[in-house]
Amino acid sequence: MLIFDHLGITVADLPHAIAQFDPVLTALGFSRHDADGSVSWQRDDEPELILFPARETGTGPHRHGQVGWQHLAFAVESRAEVDRLHEIAMDAGWSAVRDPKEYPRFTDRYYASFVEDSSGIRIEFMHNPPREP
Repeated sequence: MLIFDHLGITVADLPHAIAQFDPVLTALGFSRHDADGSVSWQRDDEPELILFPARETGTGPHRHGQVGWQHLAFAVESRAEVDRLHEIAMDAGWSAVRDPKEYPRFTDRYYASFVEDSSGIRIEFMHNPPREP
């Protein structure tokens, strides 16, 4: 049984957030499910990611480093996949926080990019293969 069932994220503008999240999550193999007042994506038996509109206007954007959300990392199969997803996010209107590069401070194999949407939600695309024996 999975420990995490779903992740709910509050966004400032739901239609705009859908336009930003949908290309990225679709490229990751998630299926979209629209509901009244929210939208979600799910892949196989993995946790569901749900976007909700903010209850009050003017409460965003989220500021990275403040109490609350930090970022969500998507582990992918290759450096090329990190690069591909980064470009998809850029084309969908995300802002690059850090372009794809190596992060030797994590491991000598860690390669990642970080992007933020218009609500200040940060995600990471990362590839960190196991160390070869």
